[in-house]
Amino acid sequence: MTTMKWAARADHLGGIPREMVIKAVGAFAKAVANLLNTTTVYNAETLLRHVRNRPPGVPLLTVSNHMSTLDDPVMWGFKGFPITDANLARWVLAAEDICFKNVVLSYFFRLGKCIPITRGGGIYQENMNEALDRLAEGAWLHTFPEGKVCQEDAPICRLKWGTASLIARAPVTPIVLPIVHHGFEKVMPEKYMFGRRPLLPLFNRDITIVIGEPITFDVPELKQKAIEASRYLSYSHAGWPNTTPCGLNEAAQRCLYTTISEQIQNILEKMRRSSKSCLKTMN
Repeated sequence: MTTMKWAARADHLGGIPREMVIKAVGAFAKAVANLLNTTTVYNAETLLRHVRNRPPGVPLLTVSNHMSTLDDPVMWGFKGFPITDANLARWVLAAEDICFKNVVLSYFFRLGKCIPITRGGGIYQENMNEALDRLAEGAWLHTFPEGKVCQEDAPICRLKWGTASLIARAPVTPIVLPIVHHGFEKVMPEKYMFGRRPLLPLFNRDITIVIGEPITFDVPELKQKAIEASRYLSYSHAGWPNTTPCGLNEAAQRCLYTTISEQIQNILEKMRRSSKSCLKTMN
């Protein structure tokens, strides 16, 4: 995998390439969200407040369902959002088999503040440490904790543990903001023609984005509960590091990540059902 970590640095070539890519991608996202389609956002002020004015050193972690390959960046293209500001732009975990297939793509996505993740590579793969570094710097990171595109009108899939591990391992517990959206599956359907995606985004679709309220995690308390809950559990340690990044053994980590993931999943699913009901009522 070509990671090009050096291209992700803010000072790479004076920051000019990053600025150009963020502005170009931002303009594309705004065109898709506002000119080609109709985007309605609920509670946008909460997202804007945490992107612009959270306390210094406190990271922001946004989590959302994943309905198409265009979710990011188009979900940030709604009116009033500073998507073309390279300093405020999110970092995002991106699938290396899609975004980092060759040198050109790797360079482009690195400039766009994407962190490559190997699907199936486990929660302690090397680039998860880079995500932790961004959180340690107080940056904004976005993840799709389902780990795959799910275009069916179905409940939120079981969440992968990667997002939960970032919350538990971050030096400063991030502000966790849930987001649910509908409509991207119609803008970029996975099976549009001959079972493939369209070459360009479709138009005249309705996109709905619902921003939730921050989810509070008392990580020290959750760790203690995980230790107690896992007291009589044991695992093989296959695929897990010999050291304990959370300060917990494997059984306790599994309990901890399950608890955090289930809380996020339940909130996302509640938001999904509520927003679907509202859309049906409006229609």
